[in-house]
Amino acid sequence: MNRTSQPFFTGAHGAVTPAYEVLKEEHEVAVLGAPQSQAPVTTTVINIRSETAVPDHIVWSLFNTIFMNCCCLGFVAFAYSVKSRDRKMVGDITGAQSYASTAKCLNICALVLGLLLIIILIIIVSTGSLMILQALSELIQNHGGH
Repeated sequence: MNRTSQPFFTGAHGAVTPAYEVLKEEHEVAVLGAPQSQAPVTTTVINIRSETAVPDHIVWSLFNTIFMNCCCLGFVAFAYSVKSRDRKMVGDITGAQSYASTAKCLNICALVLGLLLIIILIIIVSTGSLMILQALSELIQNHGGH
C-alpha cells in the first residue's frame, strides 16, 4: 500500500490532514476489496491451429542429389521437396503433403537405383579384377613354359 510522508495530526481547528484521508481510503480498499466496475466482462478467444507435421524430405533429397543422382531423380525429388516446404509455409497442408509424397517416392526410387548401381559396379569390378588376375596368371604360365 502506498503511504504518504505527511504527518498524522489534527491542527488547531481540529481539521483532519490529508494523510488521514489516504489511510482511511487504504483501509476501505483492504476491507471492502477493489472497486468492481459494472462493465460487462469481455473474453478473447484465440484459436491456435495445431501445426500438422508434414515432412518435406529435403535433407534426403539433397543427399540423393549429391550422392545418388541416378537419372536426375535426386534433383527432381529436391525440387518437389522445396515445393512442399513452400506450400507448408503458405499454409496449404494438402498441397504440401502431395508434394512431399511425390518427393518421398522419387527419393525411394533414387535410393534403390543408386544402391543397385553401386552393387552392380562392385560386382563388375570384382569379377573384372578376378578375370584380369586369371589372364595374368595364364600369361605368366605360358611365358614361363617357353
